[in-house]
Amino acid sequence: MLKYDPLQLPSEEELPCSDDTPVDNELQNLIPNLLGAILAFIWQDRRDWFFAVDMGIYHTTGTNPRIPIVPDGFLSLGVERLKGDKLRLSYIVWKENNVVPVWVLEIVSHTYGGEYDNKATQYAQLGVLYYAIYNPEYSQRDRHDLLEVYRLVDGAYVRQPGEPVWMPEIGLGIGREQGTYWGITREWLYWYDQDGRKYPSPEEARQQEAQRRQIAEQRAEQLAAQLRALGIEPDEA
Repeated sequence: MLKYDPLQLPSEEELPCSDDTPVDNELQNLIPNLLGAILAFIWQDRRDWFFAVDMGIYHTTGTNPRIPIVPDGFLSLGVERLKGDKLRLSYIVWKENNVVPVWVLEIVSHTYGGEYDNKATQYAQLGVLYYAIYNPEYSQRDRHDLLEVYRLVDGAYVRQPGEPVWMPEIGLGIGREQGTYWGITREWLYWYDQDGRKYPSPEEARQQEAQRRQIAEQRAEQLAAQLRALGIEPDEA
């Protein structure tokens, strides 16, 4: 690892928020945005995490601290949800008490971007504990599974078995399932609890709540009808 003088490292204002490389398809934004939206709901009372989509991670484990690595999505734990009252322009490891992301996601697109080799090496050097690669369209081309999750062990990534993959250090699992997001029903990535139950998307959560209300109303109407059949007005019961 190269050594840098902290006083000579660039500030957040000097660094671009990403590498300005456009994504190949909508999924590279939609999937991590879905995962971020679910976290914002299930962890709404927590302030010790940060999730970003297509944001540059600046670090000192590469050849130049001004060159970021930009995953499709990443999660850091043990950092402030907000930097004071401001949103982050980028994620600068040396400004985050050297806390590196605990989980990163890469979504393989038509243009292969080194997800299984070069990026894996970079994330391992950075010290990212979990590296997830989702390959929904080109897994046969690349001879890999649709979703692969790796854990850093002694400096190298080791494939984790099963699905969803439980990540105890994060307190979440990650896996695939049919669902609806942005009005699109297809296979998405979801977070899971320790028992393998999926955390729903915001749309799905609203639909589930609407269904619960509808069932409760139907039961109330059925009870009222039964009471009237006995000659009892529900309001008087």
